[in-house]
Amino acid sequence: MRVVRFYLDQPLQAGDLELDGDPAHYLGRVLRLRPGDQVQAFNGSGEEWPGEVIAVSKRSLTLTLQPAFAGQPESPLHIHLGQAMSRGERMDWAIQKAVELGVNTITPLFTERCEVKLQGERAEKRQAHWQQVAISACEQCGRSQIPVIHPPQALDGWLEQLQADLKLVLHHRTEQPLNSLTKPASLGLLIGPEGGLSSEEISRAEASGFSPVRLGPRVLRTETAPIVALSLAQQLWGDF
Repeated sequence: MRVVRFYLDQPLQAGDLELDGDPAHYLGRVLRLRPGDQVQAFNGSGEEWPGEVIAVSKRSLTLTLQPAFAGQPESPLHIHLGQAMSRGERMDWAIQKAVELGVNTITPLFTERCEVKLQGERAEKRQAHWQQVAISACEQCGRSQIPVIHPPQALDGWLEQLQADLKLVLHHRTEQPLNSLTKPASLGLLIGPEGGLSSEEISRAEASGFSPVRLGPRVLRTETAPIVALSLAQQLWGDF
C-alpha cells in the first residue's frame, strides 16, 4: 500500500488535523489523495506522524494522525557545505543531492568566478526556492530533519564564520586524498564554481584552516563535486 510522506511547517500531534491553502491543494489536487489513503507527516522535529485521510473538499483536507514515532536518525557526521552558486538547474541539483547524502547546512557562496548575481528580493526568493528543494529532497529520501539553507554570502565572510572540526576545500592540483585525514565529528566542505576557485581564494581558504583535498584524477563539475565528496565522507566517517 502506498504511503504518501510529506512535510508540514507546523506543530503536529495525534488527532484530527484540517489543512487548507497550499498543503490541502498539494495533497488533494496534485497528489489526488482520497479518504482512506495512508499518509505520514513530519515537521522537521525528528519525529514522524502516521495517519489517514478522512475527508477531502475543494478547499480543505482532513487527516487523522496517530502518535508520533522517532524518524530516521541523522548521520553522526555533521556537514556544512559551502557551495559556490551555479546557473540554472545545476544549483538545484547540487542542493537536492547534498540533502539526500545527509548534509546538515548549505550556504550558497559568491566567488570570483561565480556568474550568478543575486541581491535583495531576488536573493530572498532564490533562498526560499532552495529551501523548498531541500524539503522535497527530505520527503523523498526519508529524512525527518530539514537542512538549513542560509542566505547567499561572500566567500570570505563564510570562511571567517565557519566552525567545524575539519575544513576541506576541493582542489584537483593537490595530492592529498580524503582517506588520509583523521575522522572528524563535523565537516566544513567548500566547493568552487563552474570555473573553479581562483588560486587566491584557495590560499585564503587555507589561511582560514581549510585543507586542500583531491577526489581523483578527473576534474569534476561544480554540481558533481559535492555528490562525490559527500558520498566519500559518509563512507569514511558517517553512516554509509
